[in-house]
Amino acid sequence: QVQLVESGGGLVQAGGSLRLSCAASGRSFSSYAMGWFRAAPGKEREFVAAISWNGGSTYYADSVKGRFTISRDNAKNTVYLQMISLKPEDTAVYYCAARYPALGFSHHEYDHWGQGTQVTVSS
Repeated sequence: QVQLVESGGGLVQAGGSLRLSCAASGRSFSSYAMGWFRAAPGKEREFVAAISWNGGSTYYADSVKGRFTISRDNAKNTVYLQMISLKPEDTAVYYCAARYPALGFSHHEYDHWGQGTQVTVSS
């Protein structure tokens, strides 16, 4: 079992940067693939990025490719999402998620979720 807590969200101007963190509990964290998803107001939760259990493979939605970077530090039980060149359309609640053992690209494939952190990008 794993518990996830996101942090690092906030208000930023277009073109700015934010780094989101997801702190996980449990000694089995390194066995989980991790993903970031986001939900804009009134919209379906969508895939943003995913990373394999050992960090060897990463995947990104086309909308964020080249701007966002997912990484993890298993020694710290933490996964990160570095976001640069933020756009107003990036405004959403960002969620960290975990699944065992392989990564997935749909929110339906993930069983463990954090509470989310708000990212607001002003024009």
